[in-house]
Amino acid sequence: MQKYFETLSKCSLFHGINPSDMESMLGCLGGKIIAISKSDPIFLEGDPANLVGVVLSGIMQSVQEDYYGNRSVLSILQPGDSFGEAFSCASLESMPISVIAQKDSEVLLLNCKRILSTCTQACHFHRLLINNLIKELANKNLSLSKKIRYMSKKTTKSKLMAYLSDQAKTQGSAEFVIPCDRQTLADYLGVERSAMSAEISKLKKSGYIDTKGSWFCLKSENTL
Repeated sequence: MQKYFETLSKCSLFHGINPSDMESMLGCLGGKIIAISKSDPIFLEGDPANLVGVVLSGIMQSVQEDYYGNRSVLSILQPGDSFGEAFSCASLESMPISVIAQKDSEVLLLNCKRILSTCTQACHFHRLLINNLIKELANKNLSLSKKIRYMSKKTTKSKLMAYLSDQAKTQGSAEFVIPCDRQTLADYLGVERSAMSAEISKLKKSGYIDTKGSWFCLKSENTL
Protein backbone atom coordinates (compact mmCIF):
# COMPACT_ATOMS: atom_id res chain seq x y z
CA MET A 1 0.00 0.00 0.00
CA GLN A 2 2.84 2.42 0.79
CA LYS A 3 3.91 2.64 -2.85
CA TYR A 4 0.63 4.42 -3.60
CA PHE A 5 0.93 7.05 -0.87
CA GLU A 6 2.45 9.64 -3.22
CA THR A 7 -0.48 9.24 -5.64
CA LEU A 8 -3.00 9.34 -2.80
CA SER A 9 -1.43 12.54 -1.47
CA LYS A 10 -2.47 14.18 -4.79
CA CYS A 11 -6.10 13.16 -4.26
CA SER A 12 -8.14 16.06 -2.90
CA LEU A 13 -10.02 13.64 -0.66
CA PHE A 14 -6.82 13.11 1.36
CA HIS A 15 -5.58 16.71 1.35
CA GLY A 16 -3.93 17.53 4.67
CA ILE A 17 -3.74 13.91 5.82
CA ASN A 18 -0.36 13.13 7.39
CA PRO A 19 1.44 10.36 5.43
CA SER A 20 2.13 8.61 8.73
CA ASP A 21 -1.64 8.28 9.22
CA MET A 22 -2.36 7.04 5.71
CA GLU A 23 -2.08 3.29 6.26
CA SER A 24 -4.17 3.18 9.44
CA MET A 25 -6.71 5.52 7.84
CA LEU A 26 -7.14 3.28 4.79
CA GLY A 27 -7.61 0.30 7.07
CA CYS A 28 -10.28 2.18 9.01
CA LEU A 29 -12.05 3.07 5.74
CA GLY A 30 -12.00 -0.52 4.47
CA GLY A 31 -9.59 0.33 1.66
CA LYS A 32 -9.17 -2.33 -1.02
CA ILE A 33 -6.99 -2.19 -4.15
CA ILE A 34 -8.41 -3.66 -7.36
CA ALA A 35 -6.55 -4.23 -10.66
CA ILE A 36 -8.71 -3.51 -13.72
CA SER A 37 -7.77 -4.61 -17.24
CA LYS A 38 -8.29 -2.29 -20.21
CA SER A 39 -11.97 -2.02 -21.24
CA ASP A 40 -13.18 -3.76 -18.06
CA PRO A 41 -15.50 -1.99 -15.58
CA ILE A 42 -14.91 -1.26 -11.92
CA PHE A 43 -18.57 -0.17 -11.64
CA LEU A 44 -21.46 -0.94 -13.96
CA GLU A 45 -24.70 0.99 -14.18
CA GLY A 46 -27.05 -0.65 -11.70
CA ASP A 47 -24.34 -1.74 -9.25
CA PRO A 48 -24.85 -0.74 -5.59
CA ALA A 49 -23.81 2.88 -4.99
CA ASN A 50 -21.91 2.52 -1.72
CA LEU A 51 -18.25 2.83 -2.69
CA VAL A 52 -15.84 5.65 -3.47
CA GLY A 53 -12.98 4.96 -5.87
CA VAL A 54 -9.57 6.58 -6.31
CA VAL A 55 -7.48 5.93 -9.42
CA LEU A 56 -3.99 4.76 -8.42
CA SER A 57 -2.60 4.05 -11.89
CA GLY A 58 -3.82 4.01 -15.49
CA ILE A 59 -6.85 5.93 -16.76
CA MET A 60 -10.53 5.34 -16.09
CA GLN A 61 -13.58 6.97 -17.63
CA SER A 62 -17.12 7.39 -16.34
CA VAL A 63 -19.69 6.73 -19.05
CA GLN A 64 -23.43 6.68 -19.48
CA GLU A 65 -25.43 4.92 -22.16
CA ASP A 66 -28.92 5.73 -23.35
CA TYR A 67 -31.65 3.21 -24.14
CA TYR A 68 -30.17 2.61 -27.61
CA GLY A 69 -26.63 2.05 -26.39
CA ASN A 70 -25.23 5.43 -27.41
CA ARG A 71 -22.35 6.23 -25.07
CA SER A 72 -21.47 9.57 -23.49
CA VAL A 73 -18.18 10.04 -21.65
CA LEU A 74 -18.89 12.10 -18.53
CA SER A 75 -15.35 12.36 -17.18
CA ILE A 76 -11.82 11.10 -17.73
CA LEU A 77 -10.13 9.96 -14.52
CA GLN A 78 -6.36 9.98 -13.98
CA PRO A 79 -4.20 8.87 -11.01
CA GLY A 80 -5.30 10.78 -7.91
CA ASP A 81 -8.84 11.39 -9.20
CA SER A 82 -11.78 10.08 -7.18
CA PHE A 83 -15.19 8.92 -8.38
CA GLY A 84 -18.51 7.61 -7.09
CA GLU A 85 -18.70 9.93 -4.08
CA ALA A 86 -21.70 11.94 -5.32
CA PHE A 87 -23.85 8.84 -5.79
CA SER A 88 -22.78 7.29 -2.49
CA CYS A 89 -23.42 10.49 -0.54
CA ALA A 90 -26.82 10.89 -2.22
CA SER A 91 -27.76 7.43 -0.87
CA LEU A 92 -28.73 6.18 -4.32
CA GLU A 93 -29.51 2.50 -4.38
CA SER A 94 -27.62 1.91 -7.63
CA MET A 95 -25.03 3.54 -9.84
CA PRO A 96 -26.52 5.61 -12.71
CA ILE A 97 -23.23 5.38 -14.64
CA SER A 98 -20.46 2.91 -15.42
CA VAL A 99 -16.75 3.45 -14.73
CA ILE A 100 -14.49 1.63 -17.20
CA ALA A 101 -10.73 1.27 -17.57
CA GLN A 102 -9.36 3.09 -20.61
CA LYS A 103 -6.07 1.26 -20.04
CA ASP A 104 -4.84 -1.26 -17.47
CA SER A 105 -5.45 0.45 -14.14
CA GLU A 106 -5.43 0.07 -10.37
CA VAL A 107 -8.15 1.53 -8.20
CA LEU A 108 -8.55 2.00 -4.45
CA LEU A 109 -12.10 1.37 -3.24
CA LEU A 110 -13.35 2.88 0.03
CA ASN A 111 -16.56 2.32 1.98
CA CYS A 112 -18.41 5.65 1.83
CA LYS A 113 -20.32 5.00 5.08
CA ARG A 114 -17.00 4.70 6.91
CA ILE A 115 -15.93 8.09 5.54
CA LEU A 116 -19.12 9.79 6.69
CA SER A 117 -19.36 8.09 10.10
CA THR A 118 -16.91 8.55 12.96
CA CYS A 119 -15.55 5.14 13.91
CA THR A 120 -15.42 3.66 17.40
CA GLN A 121 -11.75 4.61 17.63
CA ALA A 122 -12.63 8.27 17.01
CA CYS A 123 -9.88 8.64 14.40
CA HIS A 124 -8.87 12.30 14.19
CA PHE A 125 -8.78 12.38 10.39
CA HIS A 126 -12.52 11.79 9.91
CA ARG A 127 -13.51 15.46 10.25
CA LEU A 128 -10.83 16.42 7.72
CA LEU A 129 -12.01 13.69 5.34
CA ILE A 130 -15.59 14.94 5.47
CA ASN A 131 -14.46 18.53 4.79
CA ASN A 132 -12.38 17.30 1.86
CA LEU A 133 -15.31 15.27 0.56
CA ILE A 134 -17.56 18.35 0.53
CA LYS A 135 -14.92 20.31 -1.40
CA GLU A 136 -14.50 17.47 -3.87
CA LEU A 137 -18.24 17.33 -4.51
CA ALA A 138 -18.18 21.08 -5.20
CA ASN A 139 -15.27 20.63 -7.62
CA LYS A 140 -17.15 17.86 -9.43
CA ASN A 141 -20.02 20.30 -9.93
CA LEU A 142 -17.57 22.79 -11.45
CA SER A 143 -16.23 20.09 -13.78
CA LEU A 144 -19.76 19.26 -14.86
CA SER A 145 -20.38 22.94 -15.57
CA LYS A 146 -17.28 22.96 -17.76
CA LYS A 147 -18.54 19.97 -19.74
CA ILE A 148 -21.92 21.65 -20.15
CA ARG A 149 -20.09 24.71 -21.53
CA TYR A 150 -18.38 22.53 -24.14
CA MET A 151 -21.62 20.79 -25.04
CA SER A 152 -23.47 24.11 -25.40
CA LYS A 153 -21.18 25.24 -28.22
CA LYS A 154 -22.98 25.14 -31.56
CA THR A 155 -20.26 23.61 -33.73
CA THR A 156 -17.80 20.74 -33.45
CA LYS A 157 -14.96 23.21 -34.01
CA SER A 158 -16.02 25.49 -31.15
CA LYS A 159 -16.50 22.52 -28.79
CA LEU A 160 -13.07 21.18 -29.68
CA MET A 161 -11.28 24.52 -29.34
CA ALA A 162 -12.96 25.29 -26.01
CA TYR A 163 -11.69 21.97 -24.68
CA LEU A 164 -8.17 22.39 -26.10
CA SER A 165 -7.94 25.95 -24.77
CA ASP A 166 -8.84 24.75 -21.28
CA GLN A 167 -6.26 21.97 -21.51
CA ALA A 168 -3.57 24.49 -22.47
CA LYS A 169 -4.54 26.72 -19.52
CA THR A 170 -4.65 23.80 -17.09
CA GLN A 171 -1.28 22.42 -18.19
CA GLY A 172 0.29 25.88 -18.48
CA SER A 173 1.60 25.38 -22.00
CA ALA A 174 0.53 25.70 -25.62
CA GLU A 175 1.88 22.15 -26.01
CA PHE A 176 0.10 19.43 -24.06
CA VAL A 177 -1.09 15.83 -24.10
CA ILE A 178 -4.78 15.18 -23.56
CA PRO A 179 -5.67 12.30 -21.21
CA CYS A 180 -7.68 10.31 -23.76
CA ASP A 181 -7.74 8.95 -27.30
CA ARG A 182 -9.69 10.53 -30.15
CA GLN A 183 -12.79 8.33 -29.76
CA THR A 184 -13.02 9.10 -26.06
CA LEU A 185 -12.61 12.82 -26.76
CA ALA A 186 -15.42 12.69 -29.32
CA ASP A 187 -17.67 10.88 -26.84
CA TYR A 188 -16.81 13.41 -24.13
CA LEU A 189 -17.63 16.38 -26.37
CA GLY A 190 -20.77 14.71 -27.72
CA VAL A 191 -19.72 14.79 -31.38
CA GLU A 192 -19.14 12.24 -34.13
CA ARG A 193 -15.53 11.13 -34.29
CA SER A 194 -15.44 11.56 -38.09
CA ALA A 195 -16.68 15.15 -37.81
CA MET A 196 -14.17 15.92 -35.06
CA SER A 197 -11.32 14.36 -37.04
CA ALA A 198 -12.28 16.47 -40.06
CA GLU A 199 -12.19 19.64 -37.94
CA ILE A 200 -8.81 18.71 -36.46
CA SER A 201 -7.44 18.21 -39.98
CA LYS A 202 -8.80 21.61 -41.09
CA LEU A 203 -7.33 23.37 -38.05
CA LYS A 204 -3.97 21.72 -38.63
CA LYS A 205 -3.89 22.62 -42.33
CA SER A 206 -4.86 26.22 -41.49
CA GLY A 207 -1.94 26.47 -39.07
CA TYR A 208 -4.06 26.99 -35.96
CA ILE A 209 -2.91 23.79 -34.28
CA ASP A 210 -0.40 21.00 -34.63
CA THR A 211 -1.20 17.52 -33.41
CA LYS A 212 -0.14 13.90 -33.41
CA GLY A 213 -2.19 11.35 -31.52
CA SER A 214 -2.97 12.77 -28.09
CA TRP A 215 -0.36 15.54 -28.41
CA PHE A 216 -1.59 19.03 -29.37
CA CYS A 217 -0.03 22.44 -29.81
CA LEU A 218 -2.05 25.64 -30.09
CA LYS A 219 -0.29 27.89 -32.61
CA SER A 220 -2.60 30.87 -33.09
CA GLU A 221 -4.29 33.29 -30.68
CA ASN A 222 -7.23 33.43 -33.09
CA THR A 223 -8.35 29.99 -31.93
CA LEU A 224 -8.52 30.81 -28.22
